[in-house]
Amino acid sequence: MTKLKQALLMLLGGVTAGAVHGETQLSAGVWGTYQYLPDDKANSNSGGEFTGEALILYLDGHAESEGRWLYSAEFRVGPGSFTDTANNSTGDQYTLHKAWVGWQFNDSNTLRVGKSQVPFGWKTSNFWPGDILLAGYGDQMDVGLKLSGEHAKLGYDLAYYHADDWGDSSTDTVDDNGHWGSSVTYRKVQTLVGNATWEVATDHKLGVSVQSGGLQDLSGNPDRPVSGDHQAAVLYYEGSVGNFFSKASWITQERDLPDEYGVQTGLQTNVKNQRFAAEVGYNSGPWSFYLDASAARPQTTGNNADDVVAVAPGMSYNYGPGWIYLEYLNQDGYVDRNGWVGEGDFEAVYLSLDFYL
Repeated sequence: MTKLKQALLMLLGGVTAGAVHGETQLSAGVWGTYQYLPDDKANSNSGGEFTGEALILYLDGHAESEGRWLYSAEFRVGPGSFTDTANNSTGDQYTLHKAWVGWQFNDSNTLRVGKSQVPFGWKTSNFWPGDILLAGYGDQMDVGLKLSGEHAKLGYDLAYYHADDWGDSSTDTVDDNGHWGSSVTYRKVQTLVGNATWEVATDHKLGVSVQSGGLQDLSGNPDRPVSGDHQAAVLYYEGSVGNFFSKASWITQERDLPDEYGVQTGLQTNVKNQRFAAEVGYNSGPWSFYLDASAARPQTTGNNADDVVAVAPGMSYNYGPGWIYLEYLNQDGYVDRNGWVGEGDFEAVYLSLDFYL
């Protein structure tokens, strides 16, 4: 039996078991996209390509007869799973994007165990361009414990993540892959995260998040020491007025890459930069129009790159069973797996379609 069949049977088996003790919802979705890359001659001469197809299974529920248990899982398969076969735990184009079990202490406080959303700042609205220059601090899904709660106008999250993915060498964080080392360099481990929000006015929220942890060497040392570390903090805002919505954030981050990895590569091991991000948008019935923009400022010794910027305007339409997205991405730089900011032009147009059952 293949690993993929085993994973599907485990997920479907959970539905049968859960249905006996509580309420379980199993749903599925499909998505795909057409992309046009003007600077890719082979691609542009052929008029673009259809790519990124994926099947997604969702499992959500609660077990009332057994107490205040909650659970949620998302399984993706296909090239559009946003997973990296060279750096994930399956070695293939399928992955568990999330999978956690939760205990609800009361209506305001919940503990989750498993792979869940890292509570750090906000996430972008755009679908296919991803989180652009948030790069490693946007849509993070890590494996560990998270306690979340709210009281009056205050909200909080406290979390410990033992690793950023399943397995002992995976560095794939699905939507946010490619920004935390690799399976042959280093990975993010033993990370503490704190997040606090305050509703300063109706539909207006200020927040602060911090995270700090280790970087485990995977570059060939058989002992795999946690000889590096990382720290980051973000101040952010989220708000809306009528149909208009907006977000803004400032992120500062620093990494000390693992010792042996630094020696082998000759890289500057102390990597620093700042990120700035903003989003504005307008909702009108089934339509949503938005602009995501971000910038990265290198502060690493020896990095002579200028500030780099990325913009991603887009629109989406809810046609009932799913959404249609039309999005454009233009950026004059990037952030690599070590957090190093570099210059380089990239431009793309994406037309995406999904539907859910």
